[in-house]
Amino acid sequence: MNHLFLKKQNCVFSQSCVEYLGHIVSKEGVAAYPSKLRAISELPIPKNVKQLRGFLGLTRYYRKFVPGYRRICQPLYNLTKKDGFKWDVAAEEAFKNLKGIMASSQVLTLPDFSTPFEIECDALEVGIGAALQQIGRPIAFTS
Repeated sequence: MNHLFLKKQNCVFSQSCVEYLGHIVSKEGVAAYPSKLRAISELPIPKNVKQLRGFLGLTRYYRKFVPGYRRICQPLYNLTKKDGFKWDVAAEEAFKNLKGIMASSQVLTLPDFSTPFEIECDALEVGIGAALQQIGRPIAFTS
Protein backbone atom coordinates (compact mmCIF):
# COMPACT_ATOMS: atom_id res chain seq x y z
CA MET A 1 0.00 0.00 0.00
CA ASN A 2 1.36 3.46 -0.95
CA HIS A 3 -0.46 5.62 1.61
CA LEU A 4 -1.25 8.55 -0.69
CA PHE A 5 -2.88 11.60 0.88
CA LEU A 6 -4.69 14.64 -0.52
CA LYS A 7 -4.98 18.12 0.95
CA LYS A 8 -8.63 19.13 0.68
CA GLN A 9 -7.78 22.81 0.04
CA ASN A 10 -5.67 21.80 -3.00
CA CYS A 11 -8.33 19.57 -4.58
CA VAL A 12 -11.24 20.38 -6.86
CA PHE A 13 -13.67 17.70 -7.98
CA SER A 14 -16.55 17.54 -10.53
CA GLN A 15 -15.36 20.47 -12.65
CA SER A 16 -16.63 21.12 -16.18
CA CYS A 17 -13.17 22.37 -17.23
CA VAL A 18 -9.63 22.15 -15.91
CA GLU A 19 -6.63 24.43 -16.44
CA TYR A 20 -3.52 22.40 -17.25
CA LEU A 21 -0.10 23.58 -18.49
CA GLY A 22 -1.42 26.73 -20.16
CA HIS A 23 -4.44 24.98 -21.67
CA ILE A 24 -8.10 24.60 -20.75
CA VAL A 25 -9.41 21.06 -21.05
CA SER A 26 -13.19 20.62 -21.17
CA LYS A 27 -15.76 18.32 -22.75
CA GLU A 28 -15.53 20.47 -25.90
CA GLY A 29 -11.81 19.79 -26.23
CA VAL A 30 -8.51 21.56 -25.55
CA ALA A 31 -8.18 25.35 -25.85
CA ALA A 32 -5.32 27.76 -25.28
CA TYR A 33 -5.44 29.71 -22.02
CA PRO A 34 -7.17 33.05 -22.80
CA SER A 35 -4.92 35.26 -20.65
CA LYS A 36 -1.82 33.90 -22.46
CA LEU A 37 -3.39 34.62 -25.85
CA ARG A 38 -4.39 38.10 -24.68
CA ALA A 39 -0.78 38.73 -23.59
CA ILE A 40 0.45 37.67 -27.05
CA SER A 41 -2.05 39.96 -28.79
CA GLU A 42 -0.93 42.95 -26.66
CA LEU A 43 2.81 42.59 -27.36
CA PRO A 44 4.37 45.53 -29.20
CA ILE A 45 6.41 45.19 -32.38
CA PRO A 46 9.81 43.68 -31.49
CA LYS A 47 12.72 46.13 -31.67
CA ASN A 48 15.51 43.54 -31.70
CA VAL A 49 16.24 39.83 -32.14
CA LYS A 50 15.88 39.08 -28.43
CA GLN A 51 12.34 40.51 -28.31
CA LEU A 52 11.44 38.73 -31.55
CA ARG A 53 12.68 35.39 -30.19
CA GLY A 54 10.59 35.98 -27.06
CA PHE A 55 7.49 36.56 -29.19
CA LEU A 56 8.18 33.47 -31.32
CA GLY A 57 8.75 31.40 -28.19
CA LEU A 58 5.37 32.41 -26.78
CA THR A 59 3.56 31.64 -30.01
CA ARG A 60 5.49 28.39 -30.59
CA TYR A 61 4.02 26.95 -27.39
CA TYR A 62 0.54 27.18 -28.97
CA ARG A 63 1.56 26.21 -32.53
CA LYS A 64 -0.62 23.09 -32.42
CA PHE A 65 -3.63 25.43 -32.61
CA VAL A 66 -2.36 27.24 -35.74
CA PRO A 67 -2.55 25.58 -39.17
CA GLY A 68 0.52 26.50 -41.26
CA TYR A 69 2.37 27.98 -38.28
CA ARG A 70 5.84 27.61 -39.83
CA ARG A 71 4.79 29.18 -43.14
CA ILE A 72 3.20 32.15 -41.35
CA CYS A 73 6.31 32.69 -39.19
CA GLN A 74 8.92 32.27 -41.93
CA PRO A 75 9.49 36.04 -42.47
CA LEU A 76 10.00 36.41 -38.70
CA TYR A 77 12.38 33.44 -38.51
CA ASN A 78 14.43 35.04 -41.29
CA LEU A 79 14.99 38.08 -39.04
CA THR A 80 16.59 35.94 -36.30
CA LYS A 81 19.61 35.09 -38.45
CA LYS A 82 22.92 36.77 -37.64
CA ASP A 83 22.81 40.45 -38.68
CA GLY A 84 19.42 39.82 -40.32
CA PHE A 85 17.12 41.94 -38.15
CA LYS A 86 15.69 44.45 -40.62
CA TRP A 87 11.98 44.92 -39.95
CA ASP A 88 10.13 45.14 -43.26
CA VAL A 89 6.62 44.87 -44.69
CA ALA A 90 6.72 41.04 -44.82
CA ALA A 91 7.73 40.87 -41.15
CA GLU A 92 5.04 43.38 -40.18
CA GLU A 93 2.39 41.39 -42.05
CA ALA A 94 3.53 38.07 -40.52
CA PHE A 95 3.59 39.61 -37.02
CA LYS A 96 0.08 41.04 -37.32
CA ASN A 97 -1.24 37.88 -38.97
CA LEU A 98 0.15 35.63 -36.24
CA LYS A 99 -1.19 37.87 -33.47
CA GLY A 100 -4.63 37.83 -35.11
CA ILE A 101 -4.63 34.07 -35.47
CA MET A 102 -3.56 33.62 -31.85
CA ALA A 103 -6.37 35.90 -30.66
CA SER A 104 -8.93 33.68 -32.42
CA SER A 105 -7.40 30.34 -31.43
CA GLN A 106 -9.69 27.40 -31.99
CA VAL A 107 -10.62 24.55 -29.70
CA LEU A 108 -8.93 21.26 -30.56
CA THR A 109 -10.98 18.08 -30.24
CA LEU A 110 -9.92 15.47 -27.74
CA PRO A 111 -8.99 12.21 -29.49
CA ASP A 112 -11.57 9.41 -29.58
CA PHE A 113 -9.66 6.17 -30.08
CA SER A 114 -12.77 4.31 -31.22
CA THR A 115 -13.03 6.55 -34.30
CA PRO A 116 -10.59 6.56 -37.26
CA PHE A 117 -8.03 9.35 -37.51
CA GLU A 118 -7.43 11.41 -40.66
CA ILE A 119 -4.17 13.14 -41.58
CA GLU A 120 -4.10 16.01 -44.05
CA CYS A 121 -0.70 17.06 -45.38
CA ASP A 122 0.46 20.01 -47.45
CA ALA A 123 3.94 20.85 -48.72
CA LEU A 124 5.22 24.25 -49.85
CA GLU A 125 8.63 25.69 -50.73
CA VAL A 126 9.19 26.83 -47.14
CA GLY A 127 7.88 23.80 -45.26
CA ILE A 128 5.41 21.00 -44.77
CA GLY A 129 2.28 21.03 -42.66
CA ALA A 130 -0.13 18.42 -41.37
CA ALA A 131 -3.41 18.29 -39.51
CA LEU A 132 -4.58 15.35 -37.41
CA GLN A 133 -8.37 15.18 -37.47
CA GLN A 134 -11.33 13.05 -36.51
CA ILE A 135 -14.72 13.46 -38.18
CA GLY A 136 -13.51 16.70 -39.76
CA ARG A 137 -12.58 18.31 -36.42
CA PRO A 138 -8.91 19.17 -35.75
CA ILE A 139 -6.99 17.45 -32.97
CA ALA A 140 -3.58 19.03 -33.70
CA PHE A 141 -1.59 20.87 -36.35
CA THR A 142 2.11 20.64 -37.03
CA SER A 143 4.45 22.24 -39.52
